[in-house]
Amino acid sequence: MSARERILQRLASAESRSPLPLPDVAAYYAAHQRNEDAAARLVRFRTAIAAAHAEVHDTDDAGWPALLCRIAIEKRLRSLLVGGDTADAGTLANQSQLPFALRSYDSAAPGWRNELFTAIDAGLTRAKSAIAETGSLVLWPDSREPRLMSLVPPVHFVLLDTRCIHADLHGAMTAEDWSSTLPTNALLISGPSKTADIQQTLAYGAHGPRELVVLLCHPTGAQS
Repeated sequence: MSARERILQRLASAESRSPLPLPDVAAYYAAHQRNEDAAARLVRFRTAIAAAHAEVHDTDDAGWPALLCRIAIEKRLRSLLVGGDTADAGTLANQSQLPFALRSYDSAAPGWRNELFTAIDAGLTRAKSAIAETGSLVLWPDSREPRLMSLVPPVHFVLLDTRCIHADLHGAMTAEDWSSTLPTNALLISGPSKTADIQQTLAYGAHGPRELVVLLCHPTGAQS
């Protein structure tokens, strides 16, 4: 028997074995659930993402535009990129006075690549949800808020509804039915871009935004 035949025989034998039983993931997470309410999940999320060098601010649906403008002034931001034809873009466009130029992502990147990479100071996207266990924001980019919006600008603002914070990744996947609705590019963001590849010196902004600013949108009157 040749070496090739022996290898094929071993592969065939391996394929004929009974498959190992699949782990009961749901049972595992059910047995390890924390006894916490929404307020506790918010605290865990906030603590974890702040530890990853993200800025976190409290606001609500009515107050976030003014808060964003104040932060933009403090950071001396001259331009803000918003999604094309989104409710948040419309909210900002309706403000009486903005301290920055508002740029809408309403055309394909190749047509304005130079401006995108050199003249945009910040981008604004809305998170689908968040994960308390890891302090991660869940973003689902689409044609109105493409991946480049959260990747290219030096400062990334993210709006997060505090009612959409899950305990862990499994909770997010099941509650939001990821198995049937998952987009081609789902993002989990746990802080600004960072690396320590060179001489083990931590540096921010190496592969994406150097600053992540999370605007926690509480139900009106429920800010903590």
